[in-house]
Amino acid sequence: MNDKPHRLEELTSLWATPPGWKGQLSSVNHTTIGLRFMITAAVFFGIGGILAMLIRAQLATPDSAFLGPEIYNQIFTMHGTIMMFLFAIPMLEGLSIYLIPKMLGARDLAFPRLTAYGYWCYLFGGAILIVALLLGVAPDTGWFMYTPLSSNIYTPGINADIWLLGVTFVEISAITLAVELTVSILKMRAPGMSLARMPIFAWYILVTSSMMVVGFPPLILGSILLEIERAAGLPFFDPDRGGDPLLWQHLFWLFGHPEVYIIFLPAAGAISTMIPTCAQNPLVGYRAIIAAIVTMAFLSFGIWVHHMFTTGIPHLALSFFAIGSALIAIPTAIQFFSWLATIAKGKPQWNVPMLYIFGFFAVFIIGGLTGVMVAMVPFDWQAHDTHFIVAHLHYVLVGGFVFPLLAALYYWLPHVTGKHNLEKMAIIGFWLIFIGFNFTFLIMHITGLLGMPRRIFTYNETDGWTVLNLLSSIGGFILTMGFAVILMDLFLQRRFGHDVKRNPWNASTLEWAMSLPAPTYNFKAIPEITTRADKLNIDAIIENMKDGQGYLLKVRHKWRETLGTDAVSGKPDYIILLPGPTCLPLYTALATGLVVLSLLFKVYWLALVGLVIVSGLMVFTGCFAGLKKDHGALDAGMKAKLPLHTEVMNSPPWLALCITLFANGTLFASLIFGVFYLWLIAPNWPPEEILNLPVIWPIVAIALMAGKAIIVRFLITASTKTPILILLFALKIVVMSILAIIAFKLPDPQTHAYSAANFVLISYVILHLFVGVLFTVSNFIRLKTGYVSPKRNLDLRLTQLWTNYTVATGTIAISIVLILPYITGGGS
Repeated sequence: MNDKPHRLEELTSLWATPPGWKGQLSSVNHTTIGLRFMITAAVFFGIGGILAMLIRAQLATPDSAFLGPEIYNQIFTMHGTIMMFLFAIPMLEGLSIYLIPKMLGARDLAFPRLTAYGYWCYLFGGAILIVALLLGVAPDTGWFMYTPLSSNIYTPGINADIWLLGVTFVEISAITLAVELTVSILKMRAPGMSLARMPIFAWYILVTSSMMVVGFPPLILGSILLEIERAAGLPFFDPDRGGDPLLWQHLFWLFGHPEVYIIFLPAAGAISTMIPTCAQNPLVGYRAIIAAIVTMAFLSFGIWVHHMFTTGIPHLALSFFAIGSALIAIPTAIQFFSWLATIAKGKPQWNVPMLYIFGFFAVFIIGGLTGVMVAMVPFDWQAHDTHFIVAHLHYVLVGGFVFPLLAALYYWLPHVTGKHNLEKMAIIGFWLIFIGFNFTFLIMHITGLLGMPRRIFTYNETDGWTVLNLLSSIGGFILTMGFAVILMDLFLQRRFGHDVKRNPWNASTLEWAMSLPAPTYNFKAIPEITTRADKLNIDAIIENMKDGQGYLLKVRHKWRETLGTDAVSGKPDYIILLPGPTCLPLYTALATGLVVLSLLFKVYWLALVGLVIVSGLMVFTGCFAGLKKDHGALDAGMKAKLPLHTEVMNSPPWLALCITLFANGTLFASLIFGVFYLWLIAPNWPPEEILNLPVIWPIVAIALMAGKAIIVRFLITASTKTPILILLFALKIVVMSILAIIAFKLPDPQTHAYSAANFVLISYVILHLFVGVLFTVSNFIRLKTGYVSPKRNLDLRLTQLWTNYTVATGTIAISIVLILPYITGGGS
């Protein structure tokens, strides 16, 4: 009897999203969440596009009364905020969430519940910003929120608070998904798929997600510090009280400049995937491209001052950052020459994706050339804050992201719908977008060179910009018509599009080795890879799976299983058990939203309640994950016997916490940078009043934290763990109490940035000790309920890792508090 249909029914039932509204809300499948990310980002893109049209309508004629200055300021701020934070990054995340497991031969991402939590945080954070816009209290100081314009003095309402808290809410989503994607790419590839065999798109996403781990924490820190200044009066950016407005710019652009490449690289990864297929030729320069994107990632973090040339930076520093800004053109050029060589060696097919790829070539090259221009300091001084910069930004971002995204839409849409697009309508949409875009923004280069500033809501007829602005606005409406045609194409495709066969593009990547539309489990058997994963024989892989060849062919205990592999070689290491549908991510995101809204409306007791709920839900989520007994090596197929991931040392949760702590360390390093920046640069240092506390208290706190690290080492090997957990819990409470006393003894944090910085350093350590308490509580519950054993001791090793990080950063933070009076000249 043939049991293949039975096995497929089991897989479908096991991996399916439950029916009904509750079932949909509980979904954690990467295919569903990825599509939700992309659809939600597309809706935000539509809102941002409407705002852009309102801007162009206002600027179409001089002395226009269409929009008043207050509304105009909200609209242009929200346009930039939506496009950068609610569209570009979430769209690339959604595309990655959808494609990466399918390209790597996995059945899902490493942490499905974390993916779902990230989506709900993104949706709720974006909703806060949109509701604020509808109520007329949206942010109005620009999407970069420069201080002191965004301080209480100049923006006294809640407008700026909405940006700071709403965007930080969204950034939670970005960080969680960056960790998710990094771990999944490193640990969940098909057997045999070594790093040297990964599809090029996975390389791009690995580099991008690593950049997000490093690049987003400075912005999160800056947003927290500015919100603390606005809500509690701690003067990090107030020069009258020892702060400096330029600190915000440094923290913002430490995120903002790498973000341009965070947006560009996934789009370039899609280009590097589509061109070989459309040209029917393997990618030329695979290794050179990998070297180029890694180089680009490193360079992008070293040239953030590129955006601050007019702020009074010393000339030597200007020269350094100008050279770095020009050098980044080299890895970009390597990618372009690789793409052109691939096309030249192949036989390119003139389909819709290829049309958008050539549109990308034309537009992005112009943006790159103007980028080299503004990298030169003398020219930047002339063009800074003019419409020339607006034009350059749009050529880089729209050319570098939107055109490749539209190519990817038409390339991978059959994977989602199982249907072809209406080609004639798609071609009309392309030409409207291409002509409208260049008509809009090419002209802005001229208005910028003629002196038209950014962010003005009107101008005089005598300024000489009238005709150019009118033409630019006409181009904007042509561009909008093009996107409307694409939207019509998508709707009509469902009714009139023809069904596609499997692998309609004759591609060589693994996501096409499945039926269309894609099943929820991706692969009924995980294939073994013996060559580079963008040069596969898809037909042979399909036949092998039909013949029952592959890993994890059978359903066992109704477990959602996928393979974990070695990060470098791709050798099978263990079987990963993934969780099923649950509403816990939604509830946790709602509780997080309660904290954000309570802070926004300054109902701090309710924020504390929300924080308790979030903490409780996170502990509850972790308390009952995994299994209550050891299973040893299990049959994984292909004659392989593998353990479960809960019984090995190098499992995905361990790597995820390492990456999370690296991101946390980036935030901590940014905080240390801010403290010493204020000491060296800000006026009014040192303050008149400094910390006056016996040195014994900080030393005792450091000593107790070191003791905590020693105790947690015994926790893993001790036969009786309960007393050690209780001792660890008590020790953390004692250290938190001592640090609270030190914080109370500080001079008033509202009087000077010195006290404010010390207060934040101590609060950082207390917060991490509190999270350590949650780890300890979770360990205790899981130990008592049977989820921890000598083999299944992952929980204890995670607690040890968190404790060691807390000890290291806590020692540094307390030491800085202790020595800062002496290095600022105020100590005795």
